[in-house]
Amino acid sequence: MSRAATLRLLLCAGLLGLAGSAAAEEIFVSNERDNTVSVIDGATLEVTRSFPVGRRPRGLTFSRDGRTLYVCASDSDAVQVIDPDTGALRHNLPSGEDPEQFALAPDDRTLFIANEENATTTVVDAQTRKVLAQIDVGIEPEGMAVSPDGKTAVTTSETTNMVHWIDVPTLTAIDATPVGQRPRAAAFSADGRMLWASSEIGGTVAVIDAATRKVVETIEFAVKGIAADRLQPVGITLTGDGRFAFVALGPSDRVAVIDAKTYKVLNYILVGRRVWQLAMTPDETRLFTTNGVSGDVTVIDVATQRPIRSVKVGRFPWGVAVRPASGTSERSAGAAP
Repeated sequence: MSRAATLRLLLCAGLLGLAGSAAAEEIFVSNERDNTVSVIDGATLEVTRSFPVGRRPRGLTFSRDGRTLYVCASDSDAVQVIDPDTGALRHNLPSGEDPEQFALAPDDRTLFIANEENATTTVVDAQTRKVLAQIDVGIEPEGMAVSPDGKTAVTTSETTNMVHWIDVPTLTAIDATPVGQRPRAAAFSADGRMLWASSEIGGTVAVIDAATRKVVETIEFAVKGIAADRLQPVGITLTGDGRFAFVALGPSDRVAVIDAKTYKVLNYILVGRRVWQLAMTPDETRLFTTNGVSGDVTVIDVATQRPIRSVKVGRFPWGVAVRPASGTSERSAGAAP
């Protein structure tokens, strides 16, 4: 069989699997310039609707049952609580200044919010709508993640170039780990043993032992024909089986595929222009990337590590979250995986 014929078969197989596996899934995308959220049907991969939100929406995530959508409206200084079925705003949560990204703890109610303007992490009870704590961290906090056991939260600070560790039971900062220049995103492995943190200007990803809080590996990237200063790691997502990590590489327009055990880069996937964030379906068969400059979402078949569709959304898409089918768990970016 010729190479072209083989590629056609792979693409057809990917599309067939896509149509049969995701009828109940929806992909929600925040559009920074339009102040909207676009909704993509997981079966047809077409935008079915959009709705207005606050100014400069970035991170977004779902409650475990998929019935509540949280959106970081950065320039509105609010975390908005939205009905995902109608797009109606239920209420705003207190968020601190300039909320960028957030992470919902495993208890499905405690929200950790990075406040870029005032160098704090705000902790909010999403049910009572009360601020539980404001924790001092480094300058320009951006990324947030909570460990799978719910005992530890982390904030990355872009200017201080550190990952700050927060003890969740006491809501106090307990340690800081130096990483590369301008850390943007953080993600725990499914077993909670490792934390991955991307450094956008440093061009690296640090893999940190969560027990010792020490960097055990620093991953670098190289793409033939692409200048090193365009390889800017931002969003990260990891597979639940611990085999792979996917890293958005910003203006290089690539997603890196990494062996999560050896830390070797296996592949680079070409996507849209200025890729920001990533989210995977609960069955981990498809990966969605938000591409800010080209205003679209690339759909990647995880098994073949190939793009299979580009979906136009609003202007400057940034965050992405997959609304789970009944009985599954949500995966998102611009929040913590």
